[in-house]
Amino acid sequence: MPITNERNHDMQDECFTHLNHTDWEQPGGILPHARSRPSIVNTREEQLPWTENKERILMGPYNYLANHPGKDVRGQFIAAFNVWLQVPSKSLDVITKVTKLLHTASLLIDDIEDFSVLRRGIPVANSVFGVAQTINSANYVYFQALSELKTLDNPELVDIFTSELLNLHRGQGLDLFWRDTLTCPSEAEYLDMVNHKTGGLFRLAVRLMQAESTTSIHCSALVTAIGQLFQILDDYLNLSPTAEYDAMKGYCEDLTEGKFSFPAIHAIHADSNSQVLLGILRLRTTNKDIKKCALDYIESKGSLQYCRDKIQELRLNIERLIDDIDVQMGHSDRG
Repeated sequence: MPITNERNHDMQDECFTHLNHTDWEQPGGILPHARSRPSIVNTREEQLPWTENKERILMGPYNYLANHPGKDVRGQFIAAFNVWLQVPSKSLDVITKVTKLLHTASLLIDDIEDFSVLRRGIPVANSVFGVAQTINSANYVYFQALSELKTLDNPELVDIFTSELLNLHRGQGLDLFWRDTLTCPSEAEYLDMVNHKTGGLFRLAVRLMQAESTTSIHCSALVTAIGQLFQILDDYLNLSPTAEYDAMKGYCEDLTEGKFSFPAIHAIHADSNSQVLLGILRLRTTNKDIKKCALDYIESKGSLQYCRDKIQELRLNIERLIDDIDVQMGHSDRG
């Protein structure tokens, strides 16, 4: 009861008031002086050893998802850029590992923040291990990735790591804010968010490679375009349901999440007087009939076609940028 709690606090305050500060330091006092009594504090040297079993516990949520791998897009991305950058094999292995660690760990957090049900066709990790343990596992892996980078003994890598992890969280923060406040961003704001969030890990990988390479290429525009293509294509596929996609991620999950995806943003701005799509996004519905209504509305505004056009535009731009780098590197015979 509150009265009892107040009485207890008053008694505790009175006890501490009557204690002289010297009582804490006198031999035999509340906190005996270090010279009178050996310390019982468990120092670093006295800690119990970290065991494989303890490590397995912490890594449980991460390993659960890592054991169901995706398409390894980022691994292929690194291999493709290495045709130009020629990073030493030891450094390349570390960068590839770090990118995988960060990507998988970020998915664990994403699934919690997005209230996802499925990831790669299996229940999300937090539904198996719980939210708290999954968050801890993901954060633990972030620092494992940093430890891996430090083995290359290049301080610039740590600066790059910090910079791009900040960008990733900035982008994610904006995405979550728009969703949770039902604030529809402009297309320019959306693309800026994508450059921070989705483009962050792509940019991280390339910048790490550049820091370990003796070859210099100008590829920031290419990396930005690839990040945008990857995200917009993902948004499009989420709202273009197929049996295979539904089995992996669920039916139009972005609508259930209430996400302002690329086609949804276009549809909302196409008719600012209509509240249909905003109303459905507010619901966070799992009802397929209501989701179908949202899809029909998005299609009626030409938003899926607009999305397809943007994807094609980005693809052509990426091909042009690749050709430019090939010429720069003296590899103009790409075909």
